[in-house]
Amino acid sequence: MILREKIEKNEELILIPEATFSANSKGRKIEEHKDELRTVFMVDRDRIIHSKSFRRLKHKTQVYIKTWGDHYRTRLTHTLEVSQIAKTIGKGIGLNEDLIEAIALGHDIGHVAFAHNGEEVLDKLLPGGFRHNENSVRVLTKIEGQGMGLNLTEEVLDGILYHSGFSNSDLEASTLEGQVVRYSDKIAYVNHDIDDSIRAGLLMEEDLPQNLISILGKSHGRRIDILVKDCIYTTIANIKKGTCRVSLSSEMGKALSELRDFMFQKVYKGPVLKTERDKAKFVLEQVFKYFLKNPNEMPKFYMSIVEKEGLYRGVADYIAGMSDDYCLLLFNSIYVPKIVVY
Repeated sequence: MILREKIEKNEELILIPEATFSANSKGRKIEEHKDELRTVFMVDRDRIIHSKSFRRLKHKTQVYIKTWGDHYRTRLTHTLEVSQIAKTIGKGIGLNEDLIEAIALGHDIGHVAFAHNGEEVLDKLLPGGFRHNENSVRVLTKIEGQGMGLNLTEEVLDGILYHSGFSNSDLEASTLEGQVVRYSDKIAYVNHDIDDSIRAGLLMEEDLPQNLISILGKSHGRRIDILVKDCIYTTIANIKKGTCRVSLSSEMGKALSELRDFMFQKVYKGPVLKTERDKAKFVLEQVFKYFLKNPNEMPKFYMSIVEKEGLYRGVADYIAGMSDDYCLLLFNSIYVPKIVVY
């Protein structure tokens, strides 16, 4: 028996019946020979983590326009925290950790520079709008691999597409593994953004809503521990009752949602960072408009997208792939006068 088959057999012994089994994957758009060592979801995980778009996450903002210290989160470290939280929840429930890891590592791969500020700019400028979850799928299916995509499995792409959002919407991943990543994303970013905001001096511990902290826990680690356990136990109870759905308990879900709303009011959309958010939006918008007028200055790959899908789509793909630093570098080279010594 080859190693992949052994792993697939182990899944039958370890995973719950409602989990997604690697051997039963819906497959890829282009059929491939199965790997001898890895399951299909392990292959997807490796393709994502070795992609250029994944590497660029280390220079993309999580919340702050410019992280002025080594200890602040970036889009990459956020992704790793989501992956770790999601795998813990998945193991506790009895789900496929390899599928969870692949979805988690790819979920934010389509994010723009300057965090959600960049997304707002592209959403305004691109006909039809821009949503980072949809762009993550686009990057993995049409941008990576020199336009050929990574040919990922249907389950991984589905989980990435539906990872975003906080409500109990019907628009959720078709697998429990994808639903786990959705909740893990919220658990991770609400808590680590509080941690970063306190480190930056934008929040004090005593500023946090005490009614919510009394429910969720006073420390960063304690809150994650409580939420992870609640998600595991609530989901197991859901499944036993015949409801195949990942969720938090009503008390914890409401508390986390309200804590998230607090962060939006005080930090994400708050007055302290407004000036920096506006600067970032200005930079991105000017760079976008420049390449609309000068598309021939983009790399040939993006010009080929212009020819196939139109000018705005090609420019949006180019801009969306940029790191914060590269976008600023381009802005400076385009608009900032050079010092000339005669």
